Amino acid sequence: MSIELGMVRQMWKLLEPVHAIVYYAPEVFDRSKKLGFDVETRWPSYFPLRAAPLGAAGPELVSAAFYSFNPAMVRAHVPAAWRITTPRDVLEARLAGVGEALRRLAGDHDVTEAADLARRLAETTGTAGRPLGAANADLPWPTDPHLVLWHAATILRETRGDGHVAALLTAGLDPTEALVSFAAVGAAPVEVFESRGWSGEQWADAQRRLVERGWMNTDGTATPVGEAGRDEVERTTDELAAPAYRQLGAEKVGRLAQLVMPVTMALVSSGLLPMRSTLGMGR
Repeated sequence: MSIELGMVRQMWKLLEPVHAIVYYAPEVFDRSKKLGFDVETRWPSYFPLRAAPLGAAGPELVSAAFYSFNPAMVRAHVPAAWRITTPRDVLEARLAGVGEALRRLAGDHDVTEAADLARRLAETTGTAGRPLGAANADLPWPTDPHLVLWHAATILRETRGDGHVAALLTAGLDPTEALVSFAAVGAAPVEVFESRGWSGEQWADAQRRLVERGWMNTDGTATPVGEAGRDEVERTTDELAAPAYRQLGAEKVGRLAQLVMPVTMALVSSGLLPMRSTLGMGR
């Protein structure tokens, strides 16, 4: 049985919450606070937690890799993070915090088999031209099954994200246009995308450019051209992520989905993850 792109997208939706718990679990916030980060808001710890595999990267590199954030927002957080602590300390803190969180939230679910399959999937995913995926793949594998599952989900997630950036670039969508066009197809309310730090003027300028390209109507909704363009971006993203799934095979991918589902449901039902996200996903 072949791997269909729908299965690739469904696996992303199943594994995304496993990865994303690093940005919302109180255990990670506690570790981040001990390092010296302000955890009253999300962003002072988010940027170093995600960027640490790149080393002490500057705001230009982080803006390029993360793509959708206003560079001014990145500049406000990234240099400051490396004045507080080191990437090595952040990597240690995020592993320790995630391990505690997953062991608590996953409860009695045995994740050993899921971790093994997820690792096999992550180790076969291509990281050429994928800086965030490759940076995470360069890190040593943990031994605890909960952390193996999380590390695999993170490699797969960031590799897919790098591919998504490639798809956006191919479609000619700059960072602001990527968000505006996604909001236009109803992926999430415009207010959700405000978290990326773009001003109202910058948002309006991107909308005007997309109207001129025929992707958007003046009321902020997508035209058929815009809907087709966004569909193509998502299809390309799935296709770029698909080779590893095809190599693992439909039977094992299906087994991984079966094993991960209760863990994902436990994470979603915890209430820690946001109701709506800039990825077009919600709980």
